[in-house]
Amino acid sequence: MTDNQLQHMLLFNGMSPEEISQIAKSFKEEQFKAGTVIFDANVPADKAYLIKQGKIKVTRVTSFGEETTLDILNTGEVVGELASLDGKVRSARAVCEEDSILLSIDKSEFEKLVRSNQKIAFNLLRELSDRIRKADDNIVKQLEQQRIAIESRFTRLHKLMEASKSINSTIELDKLLGIILDAAAQSIQADRGTLYLVDEEKGELWSKIAHGTGMIEIRLPLGKGLAGYVAKSGEAVIIPDAYADSRFNPDIDKQTGYHTRNMLCMPLKNKEGKIIGVFQLLNKKEGCFDKDDIELIDALSAHAAVAIENARMAQEMVKNERLSAVGRMASVIIHDIKNPMATLRVYAQVMKKKSGSEEAAKLADEMIRQVDRFVNMTQEILDFTRGVSSSNLKKLEFSEVMKNVLDFIEKDLEKNNIKLIRNEQFKGIVELDQDKIERVFYNIASNARDAMQEGGTLTVSTTKEDSYVRIDFTDTGTGMPEEVKNHIFEPFVTYGKKHGTGLGMAIVKRIIDDHKGKIEIKSELGKGTTVTVYLPVSE
Repeated sequence: MTDNQLQHMLLFNGMSPEEISQIAKSFKEEQFKAGTVIFDANVPADKAYLIKQGKIKVTRVTSFGEETTLDILNTGEVVGELASLDGKVRSARAVCEEDSILLSIDKSEFEKLVRSNQKIAFNLLRELSDRIRKADDNIVKQLEQQRIAIESRFTRLHKLMEASKSINSTIELDKLLGIILDAAAQSIQADRGTLYLVDEEKGELWSKIAHGTGMIEIRLPLGKGLAGYVAKSGEAVIIPDAYADSRFNPDIDKQTGYHTRNMLCMPLKNKEGKIIGVFQLLNKKEGCFDKDDIELIDALSAHAAVAIENARMAQEMVKNERLSAVGRMASVIIHDIKNPMATLRVYAQVMKKKSGSEEAAKLADEMIRQVDRFVNMTQEILDFTRGVSSSNLKKLEFSEVMKNVLDFIEKDLEKNNIKLIRNEQFKGIVELDQDKIERVFYNIASNARDAMQEGGTLTVSTTKEDSYVRIDFTDTGTGMPEEVKNHIFEPFVTYGKKHGTGLGMAIVKRIIDDHKGKIEIKSELGKGTTVTVYLPVSE
């Protein structure tokens, strides 16, 4: 470095070229790469440095273990001078922010220079004064930032406490999910969002969203889409620019007219760390979602998960109590009707023997059959409420079973202006409990009848599919919403009926399961429903 360059540095301000030329001999030029530590804290000083070119960051570790920046020094400034003068260990670390060239001077030489040259001492004092003033400003700024951060954390803590209060205000699951979502969105200033819950049995996420004046249920496969990915991986995901991220699906925006800018998607975990749901929050009102938002939602999740599990337990208790009540009612009915039904059965048997007419004998047989069917149906309800299940399996020609049940169903359908179309292509042996399977088919047909109040068509078809006989019941009725379809096999779920226990399809599912079969439902509002039953074919 030329003496002219040194003359423009603060340390040599007011000095003659001759004085600068003489002092320059004490400095040695050294080059450092970006990221190089010039000196560390808590080590003895051996040199002071004058920055010829580059930028040096001076940092210090607080008592909390956090590194804080004290100053950024530029060309012409001195670094490491204090420890070189007071003989103490260095109080801070100096690191090159970029490739730098420094002029180093031995500690003893620097001390001698300051002691012997009044101008150097004065200039150094001025530089230290400027640096202290700058440090004061930085401290004030940092204190202000800390105050704002503390206030922000206090505000968030207050929001968390308020959210926790509201979350614990109900055990009604649908209402609770809305409260949790509102609390989450408000606490991190999100514009809107969705709270999905995990359906482990179906391997799906489900949620309810506003649709018109009501609510509809939506379902997503686990692992699919952003929410599905988070549910499977357990990772929190922030998307700062939704339309620039391939994981974002813009289809919902197109359907709703909403414009998603940014997103936060994170798992909802219970106290064991198990993922029971997913938060998907959209459009932070100011800026973008950050790690503080993740921390807050994570804290909220602990309260939300407990509330959700409590609500589910409460629902289960209510359901069990209702089942118990239905069971008690069924028990009373069976007790009250057994004697009169037994009497009817005996009379029918006597009529059959004494009638002498083939037609009367058939009617008597049908009467006996329907008496048995009624008693068994009531017993089935009682068994279901008690968790009892048994089957009297026999190998039967399936086409004959179908004929019996369809002949009976057809009479009922005709009264309601409903045409029965038979398309039976399967003939073969199936091991089944005839009485129970007939009740299954009658229940399905009854639901189809109730869905066709103005008349219509019920098509029943049978085909062989792999090792199963497939039975399709297709009606031209009103259909059912997706939400009802997804829960139709649960106790007390019913649709379009003013009367009934709501146990019909739950019992149907249990009977099919007992036969190692399967049951599926496809439905479209306004067009109709197809219920498909699969039963194993006997070898």
